[in-house]
Amino acid sequence: MDKYLLEMTGISKSFPGVKALDNVNLKIRPHSVHALMGENGAGKSTLMKCLFGIYEKDTGKILLDGKEINFISAKDALENGVSMVHQELNQVLQRSVMDNVWLGRYPQKGMFVDHKKMYEDTKKIFEELDIDIDPRSKVSTLSVSQMQMVEIAKAFSYNSKVIVMDEPTSSLTEKEVGHLFKIINKLRDRGCGVVYISHKMEEIKAICDDITILRDGQWISTSSLDGVSTDKIIGMMVGRELTQRFPPKTNKPKEVILEVENLTAKNQPSIKEVSFKLRKGEILGVAGLVGSKRTDIVETIFGIREKSSGTIKINNKSIDNHCSLDAIKNGFALVTEERRATGIFPQLNIEFNSLISNMPKYEAKNKLLNSSKMQGDTKWVIDSMRVKTPSQKTQIGNLSGGNQQKVIIGRWLLTSPDVLMLDEPTRGIDVGAKYEIYQLMLDLANKDKAMIMISSEMPELLGVTDRILVMSNGRVAGIVNTNETSQEE
Repeated sequence: MDKYLLEMTGISKSFPGVKALDNVNLKIRPHSVHALMGENGAGKSTLMKCLFGIYEKDTGKILLDGKEINFISAKDALENGVSMVHQELNQVLQRSVMDNVWLGRYPQKGMFVDHKKMYEDTKKIFEELDIDIDPRSKVSTLSVSQMQMVEIAKAFSYNSKVIVMDEPTSSLTEKEVGHLFKIINKLRDRGCGVVYISHKMEEIKAICDDITILRDGQWISTSSLDGVSTDKIIGMMVGRELTQRFPPKTNKPKEVILEVENLTAKNQPSIKEVSFKLRKGEILGVAGLVGSKRTDIVETIFGIREKSSGTIKINNKSIDNHCSLDAIKNGFALVTEERRATGIFPQLNIEFNSLISNMPKYEAKNKLLNSSKMQGDTKWVIDSMRVKTPSQKTQIGNLSGGNQQKVIIGRWLLTSPDVLMLDEPTRGIDVGAKYEIYQLMLDLANKDKAMIMISSEMPELLGVTDRILVMSNGRVAGIVNTNETSQEE
């Protein structure tokens, strides 16, 4: 019989109006990387929260090294050898890297913190993991990928037997992903069991040994990854065959709606002399490596960044967006990349999050808000975007990433924009929800909406867009027609 490091059997968990987990199993072997897959809302995060004691499970048993455990907090889990690297990094930005690694358990010399030991211990871990970061540097000065490495080093510092990684590569470049895989292999060699949550098929195939699939809160299967095809995995995840990863393209671009000429942002380094045209009914992709200033284009158009020169014309009329309110009035909408930091109000409900960009529309003559109109529009967002939620009053923070993203897109559609700009719209979203978002974009293109879509995923750009603008160091390197190009080009 196989000896398991971690066994979760018969785990169920309900919330008001929804059964999030229904008799789910997960068994992790030592010296292995185990993929945990499923669409958004399949129950992956809830299962991990039950493991960490963040949620109390309703039924089921958890065994670690053969002993039954019931952690009462994440701290309890960490101290017993179970740690997690979250997709959304929660770090103390104003403190040093080593402070963040040893937070809550500083090495002490008498009554005082032993900074020398803390530095040396951090340095040792970084050397072992081949991480090139100064332990004394402030976390706020690091790139997202370096912050991710610090989190992994922190999990490593607990000598964890089980390490959960939630979408660890969502903001990493290919080179950084390669480095992360080296670290994961080191952890595997040490005897760790790594639970790897990701929506990226290529990665799962490259790094994982075993796979467990959940669907709608239920356990579907666990098997070795050898010989399981990508199509079979997707079929089990979504419960239907998704032979096409992208919907068929039916949109026909029409006349030019947006002209951008020699657009340069004020605070450099940023974009320089960016020019392009966008047509009604067209999806223009923006490609480029991390650091090529793709996001700066849409932020400058939207008035978040100040432009120093260049012109923006919509319907042949020159405009200046000094702030996002100007941009909304001029017919622009922007779905930002960092959903949690700049997209949602996590503590507030779906109704508030759906309507916030469109409030003047609900003001009645007596200056009060028209609540039936507001409820009607929220219902439209939930229905037309196919948002899975118990009610309009559910906190948006309790929804899965894909459902949050659908609410944000719905929010902007209520403002009836002429130009919809989407920055990494499918980041951290599962295959089924991705397909729905692509379909939504194509439906909008068929209604003559013009879209700009920034993405790091080449297959996505090739599958959805009409043309692709390639950025390099803040400048346009070229614009290609999607149907005449390849990933290498």
